[in-house]
Amino acid sequence: MTRVAYLDCVGGLAGDMLLAALLDAGADLERLREVPAALGLDGVEIVVERVERQGVGALHLRVEAPNDDVDRDYREIRRIVGSADLPRRARSRSLAAFARLAEAEGRIHGVPPDDVHFHELGSLDTLVDVCGAIVLLDELDVARVTSSPLPFARGVVHAAHGALPLPAPATLALLEGAELVGVDTEAELVTPTGAAIASTVVEEWGALPPLRLERVGYGAGTKDLPDRPNVVRVVLGAEAERPRGRVVLLETNLDDFPAELVPDAAERCFAAGALDVWTVPAQMKKGRPGLVLSALARPDAEAAVARTLLEETSALGVRVSRLDRYELHREERVVDVDGGTVRVKVGVLDGRVVNIAPEHDDCAAVAGATGRAVKSVWAEALARAQGL
Repeated sequence: MTRVAYLDCVGGLAGDMLLAALLDAGADLERLREVPAALGLDGVEIVVERVERQGVGALHLRVEAPNDDVDRDYREIRRIVGSADLPRRARSRSLAAFARLAEAEGRIHGVPPDDVHFHELGSLDTLVDVCGAIVLLDELDVARVTSSPLPFARGVVHAAHGALPLPAPATLALLEGAELVGVDTEAELVTPTGAAIASTVVEEWGALPPLRLERVGYGAGTKDLPDRPNVVRVVLGAEAERPRGRVVLLETNLDDFPAELVPDAAERCFAAGALDVWTVPAQMKKGRPGLVLSALARPDAEAAVARTLLEETSALGVRVSRLDRYELHREERVVDVDGGTVRVKVGVLDGRVVNIAPEHDDCAAVAGATGRAVKSVWAEALARAQGL
């Protein structure tokens, strides 16, 4: 059995809302209360109460921390989480969530991730929200997380950097590839913390996948919204064995396209959202040598990749086939190596790790900064990931 958690983000998504929904769905509150101590945080209290939002009963959660005016940067957050007494998988996924957050903030402010100061996002409650949500997902034995489209609301929020448009720039940077739907509400419905968690654990966006319903949990935000209940709903169920992903295969035959331009076309396809791009030699009409250029993409990237093939090659048309494919459950972990950090892609089948692949670009960056061989960094990252 594969247990799936579907996040029905009716009122948006925030870390405290997700924690409350997971508790309402059956996660152990005492397990959550162990998280601050595991992070080495003193004086943190977790308060849970039952409330109503637009007539919908839900749990509301507050993380009450002592006066916390420490301006933590990504290095400090990484030290706290990396040394936490958490299960290895939870610690690794929590590190990955903060790495994504640092990359998003760094991109926005034009600084390297290690120099990012998290301000509000480095607070004790953010640490508990991120690590706690990942711990509770494991505590509920969730193998796969999917999510509804996220509500995109407009407005302004005041933060350490000044007035920011909603959704906050860091939130949108984290949600690249997620499905969004515009709503008229003026409020911060999706927080950077919620986006960091979702971008780390959610594998698929859209409708509820076929499953046998087991439990439902409701987590409430603090405010009452005028047009919708301010809740996130976690639906837990057993997923039937089925193809895990929908993809489209886009192909075109080329016999009059310069070979030296093929890599450029492939690179543009990747930029448009292709999952993979390859070529196969082919014999064309009149016996001319040619090639078949193929690109694999998710359905939501179909039009962009097809347009790229038409613009970047000599093709007059593109064939499209819609396919199902079996996919491993995928995770991203972050490991420390001599000279830096490396992201590692992990493939899991029935709860068992069957593939581990260090991110080549990260290995090359560490190698370039330290003078080490790329293969040496790659081997160290692989060994450290296997030990997690």
